[in-house]
Parts: sequence; structure tokens; C-alpha cells
Amino acid sequence: MADPRFYSVAGPIKLHELAKIAGADIAKGGDPDSEFVDVRALSDAGSEHVSFLDNKRYVESFSKSQAGVCLVHPDHASSAPKGMALLLTKEPYRAYARVAQAFYPKAAARKKISDSAIIHKTAKIGKSCRIDAGAVIGAKAEIGPNCHIGANAVIGDGVVLGQDCIVGPCVSLSHAIVGDRVIIHSGVQIGQDGFGFAPGADEHLKVPQLGRVLIDDDVDIGANTTIDRGSGPDTVIGAGTKIDNLVHIGHNVKIGKKCLIVGQTGVSGSTVVEDFVIMGGKAGIAGHLKIGKGTRIAAKAGVVGDLEPGSTVGGFPARPMKEWLRGVAVLRQLAKKAEEK
Repeated sequence: MADPRFYSVAGPIKLHELAKIAGADIAKGGDPDSEFVDVRALSDAGSEHVSFLDNKRYVESFSKSQAGVCLVHPDHASSAPKGMALLLTKEPYRAYARVAQAFYPKAAARKKISDSAIIHKTAKIGKSCRIDAGAVIGAKAEIGPNCHIGANAVIGDGVVLGQDCIVGPCVSLSHAIVGDRVIIHSGVQIGQDGFGFAPGADEHLKVPQLGRVLIDDDVDIGANTTIDRGSGPDTVIGAGTKIDNLVHIGHNVKIGKKCLIVGQTGVSGSTVVEDFVIMGGKAGIAGHLKIGKGTRIAAKAGVVGDLEPGSTVGGFPARPMKEWLRGVAVLRQLAKKAEEK
């Protein structure tokens, strides 16, 4: 259950309201006026709770659950225990996300600027902003309305934030233009120098990094991620892209719209990632590549060449998923034969 010290629940919510929120249909036998107070996992839920089934691995838990109502795909409805109300949807997890948001809506920010915040006289602060203790806002920075700047965050000179942005504690932002509704979690570093050096026998000469970081609307950037500014061209993060914790984006990289980049992934400089690409955890992408629209890259894959749109790859060097899996199977067979000798 959600700890009430940290979360405030907004229930109860009636079944017919939940169906509307989820975009789901109430299965036959469900009482539209029955009320539910919270969301819980299948194994923890009681008769007053909402749960969901999205993975067939948990069908057995679903069949034994005490949840009062469950969001479920119609294909699994027959496995429900007696007395459980069902909300039928082809996308149970997305439906659950909407329901959970209804029970736990975003808390209204306290509109206050801390006395210990340091704000340059030329900075522009929009209406209804919250700026916490120790935050620093540099010269000519622009903070849009309804933003929340966390404790000890540093917003550098000239940085622009759109409206409704959340900047977590200890974030550093420089050389960046940020859109609306962007969430930047704790410890993120954006706009620092890219790794640009002209190598030589005597010394490696630093190349000035003269670009920016451009972040479009509705981007979410996980804790302790780093995004380098461009060396001349800009580094770009497209609208709706979600970046996990501990990701590194190199200079001049261009990430398209609605990409998903999972933790500890690295994207090297000047690579172009088109829209709707998914990168699994610890994937590594070499520099100066083009990753086609809708590509899926498996965890720990090492991409060293361009990928056509719609590719699904894994392994190192990354190759088509079926080919990589066949190679893994062959190696296992060879190892088994060697053990039998």
C-alpha cells in the first residue's frame, strides 16, 4: 500500500467512474455504483481495492486475488475468481495508469519562493512558481508559470523553461531551452560540455562546445542522467520522450519523439535516433549513426552501425534479434557437446 506519509489517496471512486477513466467496459454482473478506495497489487488487494492483470505470468495470482475489481484483457476474464468485478480493456496496464492517476492526482505545488533561493535580478520568474531552498537562478534565465524548482537546483544564465515544469533537487541546467510540462528528476546534469577533443601526440586539444540542449514538451528525464550540449549543432530531445535514470546522451545527438530509453544506456555523439525508438537497459549506441523509426534495441546490445526503421536487434555487435538468438542457441549446443566429451 502507498504510505500515507508520502501519498494522499483521492478515493473512493465508483465502478462506473473507473470504467470511464480507464476507457474500459464493465463486465456483466458488475455493480456500477460499487465504490473502491485504492489501487493494490493482485496479491495484496482486498474487496475495496482495484487491481490489474497485464502479464499472463500472473494469471494464477489473478485467479486467487481478493481484489474487488480488476482491469483485465477480455481473453483472461474467464480466469477471474467468483465475485470479482471486471473492467475489460485491451490495454490493462495503460488503463491502470489512468486509474492510479485518478486515485493519486498530482499534488498542487505550494506557490512559494524560499528566502534562501538566489535569483539574479535579470531573471524572469513566471506566475505561481515554487522555488525551494538553496536554488540558484542565473542571469537572464526565464522560468515559465507554474514551475517547481527543487532545493539546490542550479538554473544557469540564459536557460529557458516553459510552463508546468518540475526540476528536482540538485539538478544543474545550462545552455538549455526546455519546453512545457518537462520533468527533470534529482541530480540530472544538462548542458555541460560534450566530450570534444582534437587528439594529438603531445596533447588532446579541447574543442569549444558552442551548441545548446533543446528539450521539447512532455519529456521525462530520470535521476542522475546527463545530456551534453552540442559542439555547434544542438543536442535535441523530442517531444514525449521518456529517459530513465543514469542515461548518458552525448553532444549533437538528436532523439526523436516518444522514444523510451532505459537506464544505463549511452548514446554517443552525433547519432540520430528517429521517433518511437525503444532502447533496453545498458544498450550502447556508437556515434554518428542513424537509428530508424520504431527500432527496438535489446538490453546490453551494442549498436555499431545504422539500423533500418522497424528493426529489432540484440547482442554485440547488435544484429537482428532472431539471428542473435540462433547464435546464442548454437553456442549453448556446442558448449553442451564439449561437456559431454
